[in-house]
Amino acid sequence: MELSLATRTVGEHTVLEVGGEVDVYTAPRLRERLLELIDGGARHVVVDLGRVDFLDSTGLGVLVGALKRLRTAGGSFALVCDKEPLLKIFRITALDQVFPLHPTVDAAVGADSTGPGA
Repeated sequence: MELSLATRTVGEHTVLEVGGEVDVYTAPRLRERLLELIDGGARHVVVDLGRVDFLDSTGLGVLVGALKRLRTAGGSFALVCDKEPLLKIFRITALDQVFPLHPTVDAAVGADSTGPGA
């Protein structure tokens, strides 16, 4: 399956909508797009995983890398995910304690930045 990436702005947040499969083959495209956004000045990034069907360890690594880069830049990074199979991956890897996870983009944009990953 192909990876789709679309960007939009919600207030001060840059929302990256991801669709398809994030795996060893497609993760480099996701990494490249996130770096473009961050290097281009985005400081508050929300990655919407609502249309992601599969996420492997390579994809998780890309998300962790973006989180670290934004923290270094004084920014914020949050994930939107409401699919149980993906949420289970975050719980099993304990990354649910690292990333702020939200059920919707509106919740992520309106969330207090004192949660995990802030």
